Amino acid sequence: MVVSLLIFSDCKGNDKLHYEVSSPYFKVNNDGSLVALRNITAVGKTLFVHARTPHAEDMAELVIVGGKDIQGSLQDIFKFARTSPVPRQKRSIVVSPILIPENQRQPFPKDVGRVVDNDRPEGSKFRLTGKGVDQEPKGIFRINENTGSVSVTRNLDRETIATYQLFVETIDVNGKTLEGPVPLEVIVIDQNDNRPIFREGPYIGHVMEGSPTGTTVMRMTAFDADDPATDNALLRYNIRQQTPDKPSPNMFYIDPEKGDIVTVVSPALLDRETLENPKYELIIEAQDMAGQDVGLTGTATATIMIDDKNDHSPKFTKKEFQATVEEGAVGVIVNLTVEDKDDPATGAWRAAYTIINGNPGQSFEIHTNLQTNEGMLSVVKPLDYEISAFHTLLIKVENEDPLVPDVSYGPSSTATVHITVLDVNEGPVFYPDPMMVTRQENISVGSVLLTVNATDPDSLQRQTIRYSVYKDPAGWLNINPINGTVDTTAVLDRESPFVHDSVYTALFLAIDSGNPPATGTGTLLITLEDVNDNAPFIYPTVAEVCDDAKNLSVVILGASDKDLHPNTDPFKFEIHKQTVPDKVWKISKINNTHALVSLLQNLNKANYHLPIMVTDSGKPPMTNITDLRIQVCSCKNSKVDCNAAGAPHFSAAAVLLLSLFSLASL
Repeated sequence: MVVSLLIFSDCKGNDKLHYEVSSPYFKVNNDGSLVALRNITAVGKTLFVHARTPHAEDMAELVIVGGKDIQGSLQDIFKFARTSPVPRQKRSIVVSPILIPENQRQPFPKDVGRVVDNDRPEGSKFRLTGKGVDQEPKGIFRINENTGSVSVTRNLDRETIATYQLFVETIDVNGKTLEGPVPLEVIVIDQNDNRPIFREGPYIGHVMEGSPTGTTVMRMTAFDADDPATDNALLRYNIRQQTPDKPSPNMFYIDPEKGDIVTVVSPALLDRETLENPKYELIIEAQDMAGQDVGLTGTATATIMIDDKNDHSPKFTKKEFQATVEEGAVGVIVNLTVEDKDDPATGAWRAAYTIINGNPGQSFEIHTNLQTNEGMLSVVKPLDYEISAFHTLLIKVENEDPLVPDVSYGPSSTATVHITVLDVNEGPVFYPDPMMVTRQENISVGSVLLTVNATDPDSLQRQTIRYSVYKDPAGWLNINPINGTVDTTAVLDRESPFVHDSVYTALFLAIDSGNPPATGTGTLLITLEDVNDNAPFIYPTVAEVCDDAKNLSVVILGASDKDLHPNTDPFKFEIHKQTVPDKVWKISKINNTHALVSLLQNLNKANYHLPIMVTDSGKPPMTNITDLRIQVCSCKNSKVDCNAAGAPHFSAAAVLLLSLFSLASL
């Protein structure tokens, strides 16, 4: 309906007169009639009308002061604001807000308003200051200092600066302020110069297959930099294109105001297993001006994935599987195959296998091959043909994710596996293993230690067993190949380097008569008991002493024995056959293993040989005689000289032994 009549004149016939209205709900006809396109109470409080010809232009501000219930003429409803509604005092500077559309075309500068001061003193001038004049961005606005006409020097961008706060004052010829400053507001009127843009992509949504009609998938929202209080930024959404367009070209709907994308097809059509492609791409368009044809548009792509739910149970490809395995072997023996129509990338497809019968000894295990979804059945404990040559397992398959309520596991989700165990010629087994005996060392050659016993696990085959020595490090043993009797071929020695911690280890073989023959290995541990078969020995065997020593102690002797207690210490130390006239040496016990050799008088510089006899505590005891070489040295001026002068000196006992040896050799 026509709500008012606008009158504009450029004094040159109004050629090419053009009107612009800030609200899309109004328009101005060529005759100046303002027409409301909808109920005016829903428009807002203010709108602007811009009239322009090639010779002049002007702006009118219309203020809504009432709604549909207001009575009176249209002149009472709309007021044209070309002067400030604020009362002015007499002789004050009169300013009105200046309204400038953004993005105006050349030429510039353009007059956009005027400041009035009718009582301005003669010779005074107007001065304009503020952001856009003498503050950055500088030089946008000017004022004619004589007429008060305000002009703009270039086009404006509301999205950069929406309003400018300027100040007007009058000054004298010396620049002194006479009146003001008075605020002057410049309002940049929005033009629809910004397209909607989608700034938050990529847009990816998911919806479960079989979802009810009207299920919300995702929300698409765009941004428009224009004035949000105008239709320039009022957006509406629609779906421009859907790819693929099967099974329906309209699988989804978008709320034009909110941007919510929802499903519009029945749950039966939203079946991932029957869809040509479970991924849809939608071209979403956002249009400003509330979706009118004159609005600007922006587009974005929404990707919607139809997610799988577990609505198909896994099924074995056949009811029975066959497998063979050699007894004693372990590892995978068969792969069980299944089919599942669900998405292979989800737990609705991945299989989980369970042995539900036929595995009391836990000899079998089954695991899922993560790449193929097959069930890998393995033997983890070796099977024995002689115990059971056949095994039958019942296997169940399920999914990692639970099935939806209206789907269940059927008979095809179980399968039977028949396993045949192949007989293998197994090696004989010694019992016990290891075999252990205890004997004294030094037992006579040919002594029987034990008779070994090996049995053949192949109880269903008649086979004979022969024995042989496999490892006998010292070469002490022999085994009868028929009956397995083990006897000695040499003297057993506990002190041998082949004996460790009194235990000698030997290995024997038992070989059956199969084709090919099989071999078993048995271990024999012989614990050797000690006998006193090693004489003790002394250390050290060389000593030095000074010829003028005041302390006549010569050396502390120690003794050791390879045997074990009680065939070792306490040891008895003696000087062997020392005669009375030659008693210059003395030996004294220190403890069970050591004794002190000392002189009874000083001796001349020479080398002396003293026979030391040491006896262990075995029964019977063993004795060893060792020559202790003693060097009597010259020790003068801190120098030690042990070079003997002349022939070595012997004790009387040593001379006697030498004489007896000489007589015996005659």
